[in-house]
Amino acid sequence: MPAQQPAVSVIMPVLDEERHLRESVRHILAQEYEGEMEVVIALGPSTDRTDEIAAELVRETASHPRARVRTVPNPTGRTPAALNAAIKASRHPVVVRVDGHGMLSPDYIATAVRLLEETGAQNVGGIMHAEGENAWEQAVAAAMTSRIGVGNAAFHTGGEAGPAETVYLGVFRREALEQQGGYNEEFIRAQDWELNFRIREAGGLIWFSPELKVQYRPRPSVKALAKQYRDYGRWRHVVARYHPGSINLRYLAPPTALCAIAAGLIAGALVTPWALVVPAGYLAAITAGSVPAGRGLPPKARAQIPVALATMHMSWGFGFLTSPRSLAAKVIASRRPSVRRDASEV
Repeated sequence: MPAQQPAVSVIMPVLDEERHLRESVRHILAQEYEGEMEVVIALGPSTDRTDEIAAELVRETASHPRARVRTVPNPTGRTPAALNAAIKASRHPVVVRVDGHGMLSPDYIATAVRLLEETGAQNVGGIMHAEGENAWEQAVAAAMTSRIGVGNAAFHTGGEAGPAETVYLGVFRREALEQQGGYNEEFIRAQDWELNFRIREAGGLIWFSPELKVQYRPRPSVKALAKQYRDYGRWRHVVARYHPGSINLRYLAPPTALCAIAAGLIAGALVTPWALVVPAGYLAAITAGSVPAGRGLPPKARAQIPVALATMHMSWGFGFLTSPRSLAAKVIASRRPSVRRDASEV
């Protein structure tokens, strides 16, 4: 007789997610998983119908045979605070993180639970599979899943299963979250990396597997994408200052490109037109790179891929270069040491 599958808590931080929340929860409730589930939604101060939709989901699942939806408040609206509130309100031994615009593949939870058992990992995760619903979002999705857009990041582009520094979202053993005291709430972004760093430092294993796939809905406008990637760059510099030695060439490429393009434009205007070869070369590179990235997409989407690539690169680079040292100092001051299990617990 097969062993009973462990009960699972799905935690969701949401803020202004009226467009995707219902569909995201539907993908959770439709999981091919026989164990008990609960869904805990942490509600930030949304300005759209997110709270109303969440309340509807609570009512609609009140008699669900396997999974009910509950909500908890997150007055700050910050993602790590939302995650900690949802973890505290949840109760099952396996904790699955999902965003309000993420769509789990049908066997996601079952596969993650199996991988936790097979690998002994404290956290497992997979691919952030970006998919768009219109031409612009399709262009962004193509950029986010191409090497010219994000380098060799496995959770964007795929790769072999194995140990990793961090993973997208994550499926955790509750004991790992409780031992580390949850997420560091000073990390407005990059909180996943920081928590996974503490888990690894304590001797835990983080495991990436391409078997795990979450559909991701990209930002719906150039402005929203620019803000997203500016924040990514800003907080990646915080991480570099928080943990010296974690930086690599992939992270330095966008700020280097931004500086080179700016210098080329200034020198081209004030010194010699030959300097314009630098921004022209970048434009040619992203245009050429968008061709393989856009295979199979409609012409309107393909035409917007260079815009998406440039927005991602330049915004990330700007955020990295302008990230204030005071922000890193505040985060470093809040550093939580990793907590190892006692030998008696092993």
